[in-house]
Amino acid sequence: MTAAEAFVKEEGHQSDDEDSFYFKGVKHLCETGVTHVPSKYILPVSDRPHLINEQDDVQELNLKLPIIDFAELHGSNRSRVLDSLRSACENHGFFQLVNHGISGDVISNMMDVGRRFFELPFEERQKLMSTDMRSPVRYGTSFNQTKDGVFCWRDFLKLVCHPLSDVLPHWPSSPLDFRNKGVAYANESKAVFLKLVEAILESLELTTMGKRTRETEEILKEFEDGSHLMVLNCYPPCPQPELTFGMPPHSDYGFVTLVLQDEVAGLQIMEQNIWHTVQPVPNSFVVNVGDHLEIFSNGRYKSVLHRVLANSRKSRISVASLHSLPFESTVRPWPKLIDEKNPRQYMDTHFSDFQNYLDLCDAKKKNFLESRKLTKLKIADNTSLES
Repeated sequence: MTAAEAFVKEEGHQSDDEDSFYFKGVKHLCETGVTHVPSKYILPVSDRPHLINEQDDVQELNLKLPIIDFAELHGSNRSRVLDSLRSACENHGFFQLVNHGISGDVISNMMDVGRRFFELPFEERQKLMSTDMRSPVRYGTSFNQTKDGVFCWRDFLKLVCHPLSDVLPHWPSSPLDFRNKGVAYANESKAVFLKLVEAILESLELTTMGKRTRETEEILKEFEDGSHLMVLNCYPPCPQPELTFGMPPHSDYGFVTLVLQDEVAGLQIMEQNIWHTVQPVPNSFVVNVGDHLEIFSNGRYKSVLHRVLANSRKSRISVASLHSLPFESTVRPWPKLIDEKNPRQYMDTHFSDFQNYLDLCDAKKKNFLESRKLTKLKIADNTSLES
């Protein structure tokens, strides 16, 4: 019996003591030599991924996402690429971004230093552990470890990336090259996002190349000063992946998320009520529409549920860059996308609304967007009440 299994079975180690043990993360749990998934991570039968054969399931549900060639946005094919971008955001909520201009060295360095961070001794990782969502650097586990009744098989390192001059002193100093490689990646991913968001505005017909309105100039400036959160995810091998998730179904808070995956598949997207696995494409980004973009587009572009499977064979690493407006900004549907045929669908939202939602939400379905939708009740004078 491993130390972890002995702890779980030993009488008297319940409630606070047991939670304290699991708060140390699944990487630490695996380092103790656990061979079975503890009850803290076992989902009710109805919520499990229902894998029959883990390898076959990943292969058979493979989803080929639309591919957006970033380089072609700056050439004669821009109009066609914008059409593809529009279709991807409307119909899938996800796409693969290739030829984005970030060098292979910057990408491989980020993945490598992230992997080495999770390989540090637990005592080093533990220095960054926090449950404070406002902390500029936070190492933790599960999804929301203070609220989740059942934990998921995931450890994470969350890094606020803006403004870098303020937050960099709080970033990990070990591995020794973490800050240099992390900054290089953060700066380049932000540059890609800013070019991408300009293309998104054009795909929504809010601007045309070289002909920005005063309003679009202002919103683009807000994005330049906007929030940028980088999340390094570690999914260690799980002895019983059919009982738990790497991450449960959720949608992303924010405008756009750019995700780097290693070669291990695990990300799944809900499409037509079926979960499909996204196969990794080397040096590409998996890009998904966030809740803010769905609100901003008044429902035209879709923020969809996605999840991450655990696997028993190999550790999986990903790096997610979540970009949006500044934390203090109000997110609302863009006025030009509201008319009689397309009435307003979402209420205004702020970062504080999201924090409150995390404190109160049902852990089974992490979908903040549903709480922002409006219900319109027609009354006698043809006005409407929004709730």
